[in-house]
Amino acid sequence: MRVPAEGGCSCAAVRYRLTSEPLFTHCCHCLNCQRQTGSAFVINLLIEADRVELLAGDPQPVEVPRDDGSTQRIYRCADCQVAVFSEYGRPEIKFVRAGTLDEPSQVTPDVHIYTRSKVPWITLPESASAFEVYYDTKALWPAASLERLQAALAQSGSKG
Repeated sequence: MRVPAEGGCSCAAVRYRLTSEPLFTHCCHCLNCQRQTGSAFVINLLIEADRVELLAGDPQPVEVPRDDGSTQRIYRCADCQVAVFSEYGRPEIKFVRAGTLDEPSQVTPDVHIYTRSKVPWITLPESASAFEVYYDTKALWPAASLERLQAALAQSGSKG
């Protein structure tokens, strides 16, 4: 992916810029993502919140229930309601929806997760890293991404 990369919602009220490569990119096939997107999966770019620059607009947080009883915060355009990014309990890390990038074709998932609920008509490439549930971040992420994650969590006082 070329950086900086820009994106936004359908009506262009919300615009953002990613100032670096993502830490890692998920293609999530869980039932929550299927329900929330109305699609077979979602592609999320995991990136430090301070590397997502808002250029226009103010995405509104919406608390959304998950199957496990927890919630996630989805940030939507107040006008067109497009989900631009999410947080899963840690505001230091944003899950940017790849489909909101101006050039989403630049993105290739690093991993497919929750494939136990993958719709049967999706065929993953044989070379794809795929897991029935989640995976061991420390085993799969590049060292530089793990260092960036730890730095982001340390700035806020969180533990990874």
